[in-house]
Order: sequence, then structure tokens, then C-alpha cells
Amino acid sequence: MIVVAGEALIDLIATPDGTFTAVPGGGPYNSARTVARLGGDVTFLGRISTDRFGRMLHANLVADGVRVDRVVTTDDPTTLAVAELDPFGSATYRFYLDGTSAAGLTDAEASGVLTPEIAALHVGTLGLVVEPAGTTIERLVHAARAGVLVMLDPNCRPSATRDPDAFRRRIDSIARRADVLKVGEDDLRFLDPTATPDAVIERFLELGVRVVLRTDGGRAVEVRTATDRESVPVPPVEVVDTVGAGDAFGGGFLAAWAAAGNGRAELASVDDVVEAVTFAIRVAELTCTRVGADPPELSELEAAPA
Repeated sequence: MIVVAGEALIDLIATPDGTFTAVPGGGPYNSARTVARLGGDVTFLGRISTDRFGRMLHANLVADGVRVDRVVTTDDPTTLAVAELDPFGSATYRFYLDGTSAAGLTDAEASGVLTPEIAALHVGTLGLVVEPAGTTIERLVHAARAGVLVMLDPNCRPSATRDPDAFRRRIDSIARRADVLKVGEDDLRFLDPTATPDAVIERFLELGVRVVLRTDGGRAVEVRTATDRESVPVPPVEVVDTVGAGDAFGGGFLAAWAAAGNGRAELASVDDVVEAVTFAIRVAELTCTRVGADPPELSELEAAPA
């Protein structure tokens, strides 16, 4: 079983023609739905409002087969993200966080979630920015038993990060226990503006990360370890928008990794990692062909041309 911890929110997608569409989102929420749609056994840990948007978020988790027994309900209003799309479908985000649902996750609410059958823990995005959720999730990572694979996706949101230095310290702290780091070019520049992206990756590997998955939009995904570097091509696709594509990639990687029966030890095989990355790329590609964070079902993936 996989646990995904972090925020659930609503993406208000603003298109160039001035229209808005409300789509369930939040990086960890999207990743949890991806894992479930691909047949994985996954629990979402996070807070969801009792308001109309929250009911939509909760209903989608249930419909997709995500376990919701660790969802914490709250009367705080749903966290919102306004995603403004450029003519090429790329999104720029503005967040409405204060007093909203995502931030309030406590140690008591997260207690006991890492039961003995948990094989992997996925964390990232705004869940590591807001408080007390960020502190709670950081502690959860360090409390994970040795056999739990930890995947970190910083998915940096500069406009929502009021204390960048504190956020960077938190990412470094989690990286010391993380096994897999999924990181984009913008993330690398934000996490250390004074260093080259390659130097930032090297530092994370020195901190203890086993595998770095470096994404860059439609360019090849780079797989980095302390001793290896592999490039996995990304085929061209007709993009509707990129909302949730990175989250789908991360969820796709974890789903493929778990389906193969892999754990922490198998990260030593670059071939196994590349195979899971190839699968994750296909998941992200299909997500880009529709509006919002709407990852594919396993049946869709199987029916799509390889």
C-alpha cells in the first residue's frame, strides 16, 4: 500500500479567452488519484473541507478507489489555486491559502498512518509549505520505518512560499530520508538559485537521495544516481494543458514500481527505474491531452498506442 500525504485543493483554470473551470487538484491529491486509477492501493492523508468544493474532492477520491479513511474533514473553506494558462497550455499559479482547508494537518491526525503494510510514502508541493501540515509531514517522513520507500516531489510554488529559506531547509531535511526525488528545472533553480541544476542534483545525491528523476516539460527525463545517468525520451503529444502532468508522472512512477513488486532495494537497478519512468511518461502524456488534472485509467493506458 502507498500513502500520499499533502494538500487537496481546487484549481480554477483560467483560459486565455477569459473562462474559468473548477477542477479538483493539489499535487499529492492528483498523485493519489493517479495511483488508484492505475490499479494501485493508495491512501490519501490530508484535510478536505465540508463545503461544496470539498465534497467534490472527496467524491472523486472515492470514485477513483483511493482509500479515504485518513482524510480529515474540516469546516475551513477549500484551498484554491488559480491556474492561468498561456496559449501553449502551460499554467502559472496563484494560491489562496490563509484560513483554508489544506494547512491544518496535525501530528495527531497523521498518527498511525504508516502501518506495517505501507510500502511507500509520497510527499510534496504545498503540503510542505503551509503550517502545521508542513511540519507534520516532515516528521512523518522521518518516522517512516526503514522498509518504506519515500518519494519527494517539491513541486515548488514560489508565489505561495513566504519563507523560501525555511522551505529549502525542509526539503534538505526530507531529502536525507528520501529515496526518490522528482524535480523539474524550475524546482532546481528555486531550491538553490546560486548553483547550476547539475550541482543541485549532486548535492541531493550527497544528502542521501538514491534516485533523482529530472523532468523538463516535453524534453527527455533524466535518471540520476550516484553512479549512473540515463536519458528517457518523451514522445511529442498534442497538449491541451499541463495541469497535473508532473503529479501524474510521480503517481505513475510509484504505481509502476509497486505493481512490479519493487521496493527500496530495487532502486539499485537503473534498468528497473528506467522502465518505471517510461511508464510514468506515458501516464503524464495522456494527462496533458485533457483539461486539468485528469490522469488516465489503466485501461486507457493499455489501449493507447505505445
